[in-house]
Amino acid sequence: MTAPADFADWYAASRAYTRHVADGMGFAGADAVDGARVVERLRTDHTTLSPAEARSVAATLLADGAFSEPYCEWLPTWYELALIAPVRYGDWRLRRVAAAVAGAAGVTVAAPRFSRPRDVTVDGRPALAGVSGFRDRFLLADALLHLEWFNHAAAADGIGVPPDLVERTREETVSYYGGDRASLSPPVRRFQRLLFADDAWVRRVNDRYDLNSRLFGVWERILSAERERLADE
Repeated sequence: MTAPADFADWYAASRAYTRHVADGMGFAGADAVDGARVVERLRTDHTTLSPAEARSVAATLLADGAFSEPYCEWLPTWYELALIAPVRYGDWRLRRVAAAVAGAAGVTVAAPRFSRPRDVTVDGRPALAGVSGFRDRFLLADALLHLEWFNHAAAADGIGVPPDLVERTREETVSYYGGDRASLSPPVRRFQRLLFADDAWVRRVNDRYDLNSRLFGVWERILSAERERLADE
């Protein structure tokens, strides 16, 4: 996987996720980018992408690449050490493709900066102080970072996400998954339930690229279980 066309299905999975969350929340601009058309142009000739379409592709791939290394820092050391090399290699590939797409369209797109444990506190304490076990760390990391991922990708796609909702969701999420809050408010719970649909992204990428990854299977089960739990609250 070295050419932009190789990442057409990857982008399709990520764009479907962005659209799903935006539609579910009723955010304006969810259809500003025609995902199906972008995927077809990316598959056949990425130089035919419009500047807006190229920005969507580049921003999405950069966010996907930048996501995993900070994510690993939230998890146990053994997990981080086992994955850091493939994670950095994947980021390098995604950055190269994103640069090619953005360059062909003459647009500039920056990668997002995701939160790391040292950046986040819960009631003045390190965010991980009240969290133990792989699953709880995994959920805290995903709940925070997929919010940041979505906010970045949505902005590139022309989707209007209310800043006050993002800030409220971040605050409640860190407190809730950090063990310092009993429940999420209804709008934040709805937002997070939709954001936890990233299990569909994991499944699509795993299947489309024939990864047959047992690790992806673990991720998918944890994410889907949390989404269903939030729906039942």
